[in-house]
Amino acid sequence: MSLICPLCHQPLLQQSNSFRCDAGHQFDQAKEGYVNLLPVQYKGSREPGDSVEMLQARRAFLDAGHYQPLRQSVAGLLAQQLGSHSSQVLDIGCGEGYYTAAMAEALPQAQLFGLDVAKAAIRMAAKRYRKVKFCVASSQRLPFADAALDGVVRIYAPCSEDELARVIKPGGIVLTVTPGPHHLRQFKALIYREVQLHAAEEKAYAGFKLADRQNLHYNMKLSGADAVSLLQMTPFAWRAREEVWQNLAASSEFSCDADFTLTLWRRD
Repeated sequence: MSLICPLCHQPLLQQSNSFRCDAGHQFDQAKEGYVNLLPVQYKGSREPGDSVEMLQARRAFLDAGHYQPLRQSVAGLLAQQLGSHSSQVLDIGCGEGYYTAAMAEALPQAQLFGLDVAKAAIRMAAKRYRKVKFCVASSQRLPFADAALDGVVRIYAPCSEDELARVIKPGGIVLTVTPGPHHLRQFKALIYREVQLHAAEEKAYAGFKLADRQNLHYNMKLSGADAVSLLQMTPFAWRAREEVWQNLAASSEFSCDADFTLTLWRRD
């Protein structure tokens, strides 16, 4: 186990249904199987992260299979890189666990961890996916020991780059998923006067080398209900007029592009 105490940074050892460090800090495991490693002084708000409504919309959309190609691509890339040996892999900002579960299936010898700041998300994930160890924690203060992880996955999730460099072993990998230029451009056309394509992410991680970059682009045919769920789980939801919501809900089919960039970085 590579978990560390979020208060004193000493190793956490599991004792029955609790995690304890030598300093005496204790974190109880919830009945769903997850552990909350987000001290109140680091929460930032009463209920940080996505709301229950956003999480339910995302689960409904993902369960319909529209992002299954992305799920398979992420799991396949991890299997190529880490599938031949036992490893520890973290999914940062794992939400309700849709992608994390696929990673666990693709890496049967690995220990998969899922981390999110939203307690409601982790509760949903832990109830459905028992093969993964889920925790509530901040991506800015990862509760993992130095050089403990073989891989980290970030699907749209923010994270401290210093923390990434700290927790990943030499030779370990970071796999990021970011929007491709045409991602959800049809939604933009409903909301903005001028549709601007997503700019390519220009990022370099100190201590890492770019190992691979792939684009995944396909068209989705969505029902009105699925289109509403997708809009609700995007930042566009805050800008959409009531007319947009109503028209989407009433539509029999909404055609929309999915466009993702998958980038693989390797620790020096």
